[in-house]
Amino acid sequence: MHLKAQIMDEAAIKRALMRISHEICEKNKGVDNVVLAGILRRGEPIARQIRDNIEKIEGRCIPCGSIDIRYYRDDLSPLAESPLVKKSLLDFDVTDRDVVLVDDVLYTGRTARAAIEAVFSCGRPRSIQFAVLVDRGHRELPIRADFVGKNMPTSRAELVEVRLPEYDGETGVFLMERQG
Repeated sequence: MHLKAQIMDEAAIKRALMRISHEICEKNKGVDNVVLAGILRRGEPIARQIRDNIEKIEGRCIPCGSIDIRYYRDDLSPLAESPLVKKSLLDFDVTDRDVVLVDDVLYTGRTARAAIEAVFSCGRPRSIQFAVLVDRGHRELPIRADFVGKNMPTSRAELVEVRLPEYDGETGVFLMERQG
């Protein structure tokens, strides 16, 4: 892989996440019933940033947890004959709540489908909404994001790489190209 372009810097990401935070508040007419669930890995710190933004906007902190979708994927080989299904890291009830799933990149839609299944394993939400930093197209399932930081058409030979300090030591969105 080699770097083709930097699409978003830290300031652009912060602006996009602040806009998404406002949109979540507006769509839900406040945040009284809203909970956030970041899809592991990079969706988790993005969800925390949205939570912090909403606290600044609304003056209250909303529940924020993470979803581990490994055992709900339909496009990966099984991890074991009988895998141990880990509970998602949601220390709040999702029943009758408006759950906003958060991820870094929306591509085929398979991660989002798996996350929806993981949420339903925790309870029956009133609604599930989906927020992503980048929507790169190429959907294989009829899934769309309710809140999008940046739409970025790509080719299948390209990769969108979201780098966050927690994992990469830097912040940015990069377009990478496969070599060969």
